[in-house]
Amino acid sequence: MTIKADGRADEYIRKAVSGEIVVSRWVKMTCERHLRDLEDGHLRNLRFSPARAQHVINFIEGLCKHSDGAYAGRAFILQDWQVACLSILFGWLKADTKYRRFRYAFLELARGSGKSTLASAIALYLLIADGEPSAHVFCVATKMDQAKVTFGQAEKMVSQSPTLRKRLKSQRNLLSYPANGSKFQPLSSDASSLDGLSPSGCIIDELHAHKDRRVYDKLVTALGKRRQPLLAITTTSGFDRLSLCYELHTYSERVLTSVITGDDAWFSWIAGLSEDDDPFDEANWPKANPGLGQTVQWDELRSEANKARESPSYLNAFLTLRLNFWTKTHSVWMPLDKWDACDTPVDIEKLKGRKCFAGLDLSTLFDLSAFVLVFPPIPEDPHYYVLPYFWVPKDNIRKRSLEDKVPYEVWHRQGLLFATDGDVIDYDAIRLKIQELGKVFNIAEIAFDRWNATQITTQLAGDNFEMCKFGQGFASMGAPTKRLLEIVVSGQLAHGGNPILRWMAGNAVAKTDPSANMKLDKSKSAEKIDGLVAAIMALDRAEVHQPKPTITPSIHVW
Repeated sequence: MTIKADGRADEYIRKAVSGEIVVSRWVKMTCERHLRDLEDGHLRNLRFSPARAQHVINFIEGLCKHSDGAYAGRAFILQDWQVACLSILFGWLKADTKYRRFRYAFLELARGSGKSTLASAIALYLLIADGEPSAHVFCVATKMDQAKVTFGQAEKMVSQSPTLRKRLKSQRNLLSYPANGSKFQPLSSDASSLDGLSPSGCIIDELHAHKDRRVYDKLVTALGKRRQPLLAITTTSGFDRLSLCYELHTYSERVLTSVITGDDAWFSWIAGLSEDDDPFDEANWPKANPGLGQTVQWDELRSEANKARESPSYLNAFLTLRLNFWTKTHSVWMPLDKWDACDTPVDIEKLKGRKCFAGLDLSTLFDLSAFVLVFPPIPEDPHYYVLPYFWVPKDNIRKRSLEDKVPYEVWHRQGLLFATDGDVIDYDAIRLKIQELGKVFNIAEIAFDRWNATQITTQLAGDNFEMCKFGQGFASMGAPTKRLLEIVVSGQLAHGGNPILRWMAGNAVAKTDPSANMKLDKSKSAEKIDGLVAAIMALDRAEVHQPKPTITPSIHVW
């Protein structure tokens, strides 16, 4: 019996390429790649089979039902983007063997796009309808509970389909197809052993949550035992650009842009925002949410966007989870648009002799140290002025500029970064600079991190500076960290556009304790944040010593 394509995939692909529908740049490139291969794929032993493409679509829509939510129990009618995605993935074959072309599928979409549901249906197809004898299909996640999400939805699909229920046997964490000895089961990455597997199909769910590539590598090496294996990866974006997930995202880009040629086994469908897309422009939202208006509602996304506008700490979650955009940190602390708006010039001449407070954050001997002055508001000027000073070992500037791709050399030439002689930081040079600043400004207190600061802080105390030990825990850092954010958002901060401090603001990651206290986390931040830490300590001392408003008691005469 000849299976005829229903035309939905071709229509979607045509509209995606022509711009009639809004899709991400990567989805458009996937569709363009498909059209190019239709023209010259035969030169690489490739052939597209509309019948094979339609076969998986008919299987899902004819036998599978939604298992959760408002559509539970209804037939699984694929959305147009899903039809196009599956058509390309399953329709391409090796011309000589008729086996499937694609061995790897990287599906990256925003939360709510139905990735797990689609993955469940794909797993059932690979189990029962892929023509693979004794098929072994696995769903793998970091934890068994997550792996059971996709597996559990597949179980529910089977329970609601008389045809599938008749053919498949459900046991604890196992779906089997006795007719040909096939099986489907969930596995976790912390399982005792993933060795010895012979998967014909494998689903890796939420790859961005995997901390290493151990599971992925084991599964890849196991695929060679099958004729047309498929490793399907479903994920949203994340923040860790050193992760395997971002590596595969980047690899997909390189394949689509033909930077990497010859990998005809790699398929990707990435629905997300690009670097130049405005995340708050609703016209861009369908790029990350192809099911917008169906699986994801407009009002829901608008509510999330409003929350992200008002809460900088939520912005990162909105970008990664709802717009599938790769950020640089796992918890955005500082809204950089607000930071950039605080570039009011800092006039040193007007600050001379004015009372200020300082924060000193010393590095290891080989790294960057920071000393930051904060000038609190005065009646005629509501701004908090910030003057930062930074030091690095001179011999490390060139190396760090090259290795870290950070313009230390440029900053040094601009006079924004001091270089102390040698390959280790010279604390004496820092002390001399602080002494010099003490003659220009009225430094009331210097707050310092106790770690690694005993000698210089003792010397500064001997120089008649008021030194204040400052803890780095939530109790000490919580209030001033929150206060600095408030001052930036309100536009009261004035940093003069210092590029080093701006770089650090973009690096900063905040973490919270169970009581919702916040502090910056050096271990999680993308790069150096010493200047911000110093500013927060200085701000705390400035706030502590700010004059309290005088309240005149009211006298009531009855």
